[in-house]
Amino acid sequence: MTTVLIADDQPLQRFGSRMLLESQDDMTVVGEAANGSEAVRMAAELHPDVVLMDIRMPGLDGIEATRRITAAGDRTRILIVTTFDLDEYAYAGLRAGASGFLVKDAQPEELLSGIRAVATGDAVVAPSLTRRLLDAYAHHLPTDPTAETAPREDPRLASLTDREREILTVIGKGWTNTEIATGLHLAESTVKTHVGRILAKTGSRDRIQAVILAYDTKLVQPS
Repeated sequence: MTTVLIADDQPLQRFGSRMLLESQDDMTVVGEAANGSEAVRMAAELHPDVVLMDIRMPGLDGIEATRRITAAGDRTRILIVTTFDLDEYAYAGLRAGASGFLVKDAQPEELLSGIRAVATGDAVVAPSLTRRLLDAYAHHLPTDPTAETAPREDPRLASLTDREREILTVIGKGWTNTEIATGLHLAESTVKTHVGRILAKTGSRDRIQAVILAYDTKLVQPS
């Protein structure tokens, strides 16, 4: 059973999301938050698998709420759902630690599949889109404080093997597992094993965060 916390300042939106989610046999809504501060508090109390996070809310917005929830180190993952289909919001949300980004006019099936994806550690936004966002905004928004550190000196990369470092680099370039397998002449099952180890060793919550890591440590440069 996937537990979900809905964070949105519009009661009707929360009601609609709750009705949709609770129609599913594998999902349950454990709470509703009307602003970012409530979302942070309730996530700490309820430990949901997924938070559906709006961006524009009174007081603490969804970006900062996402940052605080993910910084707490809990297993909770964030799926941003917003009416604002703008790259800068997606970028800021992903940098804050969100595992996905959807707009509110998405089909119900897209939202349900998105929740299931992030709950199991997958990313809803394709890595290639993440790279486009990072390329576009790397010079305009605050960067990670370790971004100026040389890749081989960064502690997040210290435990990676040469092969894992190579795979992280192409993950940062937006390659899929199939493309990595073909390009590096590996079995796709082997690639999946390497990717899992990379995520575990670097503390990356999902593949999107691995792409961001590759940028922050300068394994990949903005094009």
